[in-house]
Amino acid sequence: MVSITLVSAPNDVSPDDFRAALARWPSGVTVVTAAGPVGPVGMTVSAFCSLSLDPPLVLVSLAHAATMHDPVLAADGFAVHILEHDQPELSTRFATPVDRFDGLAYDTGAFGAPLLHGGVARLVCQKHATADGGDHTILIGRVVQVDAHAGDPLLYYRGGYRRLAPHDG
Repeated sequence: MVSITLVSAPNDVSPDDFRAALARWPSGVTVVTAAGPVGPVGMTVSAFCSLSLDPPLVLVSLAHAATMHDPVLAADGFAVHILEHDQPELSTRFATPVDRFDGLAYDTGAFGAPLLHGGVARLVCQKHATADGGDHTILIGRVVQVDAHAGDPLLYYRGGYRRLAPHDG
């Protein structure tokens, strides 16, 4: 068995330097939706990844300062929508403080989670656990339903939306 000891060290990295370095890491763009206390809630999330194959677990990182932080965490389950290259407007809609569902068509899935149309994949998750992540909460979901579709994902890199380059072969 391996033991890991965490050692406290001074924070010599500024938030701006940290953000600038991580901007060089391309990420997919997701929208996380859930049933809120007075209607559907959702937010754009770029910090998303798979965690476990057995059981199937994913994690999303929710900023404490986000208006949707508490309503998403309070839900029994949520849906993660992996956006397609032609959906930057949907990402922007769910990243701004407006009525995100106004005029938007969606279905309702397990746990009352709103299921958006389009995208390259959608995972419906039961809330499995949460963990402290500094100024974020790490929300872990057990995947109970998966829908995957053909298409290229929407990417975010160095402050802007991108798409995959065509690949021959």
